Amino acid sequence: MNIGEKLKQLRQQRGLTQEELADRCELSKGFISQVERNLASPSIATLTDMLECLGVTPADFFADKDGEKTVFGPQDMFVKEDPDTLRGSITWLVPNAQKNDMEPILVELGEGGQSYDMPPGEGEEFGYVLGGSVWLVVGEKRTRLRTGASFCIHPRQSHRLVNAGKSRARVLWVSTPPSF
Repeated sequence: MNIGEKLKQLRQQRGLTQEELADRCELSKGFISQVERNLASPSIATLTDMLECLGVTPADFFADKDGEKTVFGPQDMFVKEDPDTLRGSITWLVPNAQKNDMEPILVELGEGGQSYDMPPGEGEEFGYVLGGSVWLVVGEKRTRLRTGASFCIHPRQSHRLVNAGKSRARVLWVSTPPSF
């Protein structure tokens, strides 16, 4: 990590000159310049002061956001087989999605299979039928969805999917906030 460059970027994003940052941190403009060019290393206390003046926590500053994984393959995904209720499986498509604002899963329902009953909640849920046919059951209302259909609900009632046909149904299901 290039600490000096990252500090410089933060300073510039906030529209501060080196002199303005130096004044806020009670440091010299020359020292700020040297730190930004990696010619001087601030002590931990000084770095903490600089980050505070820039409105950033040390944890956020050192978090490697650029190294955050954004592409996932089958080896990263978690599959839960359920021969009883689903007669199929649920695949969590993004590992540790609970920390994100949304959680995508792939639901596969065999003949006679149904998803677990999802309780009412805040947020939204989106689904896209990749294959087969399902009933979207929200409270007492049942709506049939075929391949290529989608749904978007604000679940104020319990809800679930039920396979409506004899072939396997596949649904991409995304909830926000994560609830699966």
